[in-house]
Amino acid sequence: MKWKTAKKAVMLLCVFTLVFSLSTVAFAEGPDTPDEPPDTPEIKVFYPTAVTTSEDKTEIRKMYDLDPEDDPAGIPRSDFEQDGFSYTLVDLLKQELPENESRQHTETVTVDSKSKDMATVLGLLPQTKEFITEDGFIGVLELSLESINVEVAGYSKSSKSLSVTRSYPGLTDQDLSYIPKSIEDNGSTLTLNSVNWTEDASGHFTATATYAGSKTTSSVKGYTVTADYIGTVSKINLHRIRYVAIFHGEQIVEITPVKPEIPEESMHPNNPNASDEPDDPDGSGSSSTPVGTVDPDVPDVPDIPDDTTPSGATEPTTPSEPDAKGESPLVPIIIVVVVILVVGGILFIRWKKGRYN
Repeated sequence: MKWKTAKKAVMLLCVFTLVFSLSTVAFAEGPDTPDEPPDTPEIKVFYPTAVTTSEDKTEIRKMYDLDPEDDPAGIPRSDFEQDGFSYTLVDLLKQELPENESRQHTETVTVDSKSKDMATVLGLLPQTKEFITEDGFIGVLELSLESINVEVAGYSKSSKSLSVTRSYPGLTDQDLSYIPKSIEDNGSTLTLNSVNWTEDASGHFTATATYAGSKTTSSVKGYTVTADYIGTVSKINLHRIRYVAIFHGEQIVEITPVKPEIPEESMHPNNPNASDEPDDPDGSGSSSTPVGTVDPDVPDVPDIPDDTTPSGATEPTTPSEPDAKGESPLVPIIIVVVVILVVGGILFIRWKKGRYN
């Protein structure tokens, strides 16, 4: 009974040692899972409520109206190109908006009129009018009489039929050659349509000719009236903060590189006009020694080897990187396995001694 119990204990100990060693090795040699970066909150991107550009296009100002809890990091700051200019952010101003903000405003209106008579036009334009701007300003503006302008909206063409009768008396014969084939009447050309002949007591004939045609006339369709309303508009800002992003612009100039032209004769080795004196480009009067000649006034300088490492010195070696945990993960596993095997062997030896005794 004791032998069976000891045998089962040794077998269980060996199985446990094998399973433990394999699972630990697999876990140790598995790929390291990189730490996931912490979740960063998304930054809300804002769009400008108004944009102004200087006349020379060298400066653009973008206004952003934000709530106090909004993060101004969402205001775009990157460079951009527009209308041949490259813009870079140079400043970001912060302004506390007043509760009541007002400004001068001009609103242009356009209406259609059937007449250009001023009394009719003024009947279409009220003296005052309320307006609301795109950015929320509201106010009652007054009509500026000096700004009223009336222009023709267009023309329409119409055609009218014309008919004219002409009499030609005293003709000796009913010959159509006596009758004109076309006539002019009030600027319109009419063509012969029909002829009626009558004979008088003397034996002569009278021709009654009818001419027909059409006349095109044009008339004004209507008139377009434009006028300006001028006044003060205002709005109430509820705890708003305005940021003004100022961008400076530089005009984009494309530079095309130009190759210098070198005369062909100056590059010829047998050029008789080439000077024996070396060039002096900086005008200092100094000349360089031609290649291949030795200046007697300059002492000889020993050649310096390319390798700047001193004799006898060795280059430092880069030590191998240690394990991230300071030692190999297999070391503790081997130690545990050895300890378990030693303990199991001692138990087995004691069991054998007790069996034979």
